[in-house]
Amino acid sequence: MRIEFVSSPKNPKIKDLVSLQEKSSMRRETGLFVVEGRREIEHALESGYKIDTLFYCPELGGIQHPADKLIEVPAAVYEKIAYRGTTEGEIAEFREKIVGLKDIVLGKNPLVVVLESVEKPGNLGAVLRSADAAGADAVIVCDPLTDLYNPNLIRASLGAVFTGQVVSTTSEEAVKWLKNKKIQILTAQLQDSEWYYDTDMKRGTALVIGTESTGLTDIWRNAADAHIKIPMLGSLDSLNASVSAAILLFEAVRQRNA
Repeated sequence: MRIEFVSSPKNPKIKDLVSLQEKSSMRRETGLFVVEGRREIEHALESGYKIDTLFYCPELGGIQHPADKLIEVPAAVYEKIAYRGTTEGEIAEFREKIVGLKDIVLGKNPLVVVLESVEKPGNLGAVLRSADAAGADAVIVCDPLTDLYNPNLIRASLGAVFTGQVVSTTSEEAVKWLKNKKIQILTAQLQDSEWYYDTDMKRGTALVIGTESTGLTDIWRNAADAHIKIPMLGSLDSLNASVSAAILLFEAVRQRNA
């Protein structure tokens, strides 16, 4: 195990790390992504992801997760590459895993979250945390406007993007897969809908949520077994996607445990 010392933020390895943090195109080209913090790194390792390079700062705690490529940086450099100051001095470049619908393992009575064209990585990360808390089988991200390895998404999910079954695909493929699995499709929308708490979620269910600005496309509206809505008692007519997902997920949990 060889340790390389890098003292300048202008070093090419530091520049590449920053590019991976900031540019989805760089992540796509290299197949690498960045995870910051010991908790998130631990979740990724437990889920079978492999560290490519580990950057660590001995002044902030030293090496906790050995890797084949180790780069030691001083605190001044770590501050330049770290988003948070409380991540215990470790930032890792991981290699992506390709996971598709065919890889999802479902329980006897599946509960699935589907998100269509969600743009904000923080929203997606929050949905993943709710899905984990509710014991959902999988989260399917359709036609995403952010990649699953966006650092903001990883931070917002607290590592749930690694520990859960999270798949990116098209809406058409997701509809086909759900129909083949005989999972009912419930779309969250205001038009032609019934109250979510009056809808049976005890059987295999996919909760489908669109963007806050435009909602769901006709692909999902037409494929739905039922349309459901959440009461809106104020002046606005939409909820944050992550809030909607949490409400619907825990209604499914309530019904299944009643």
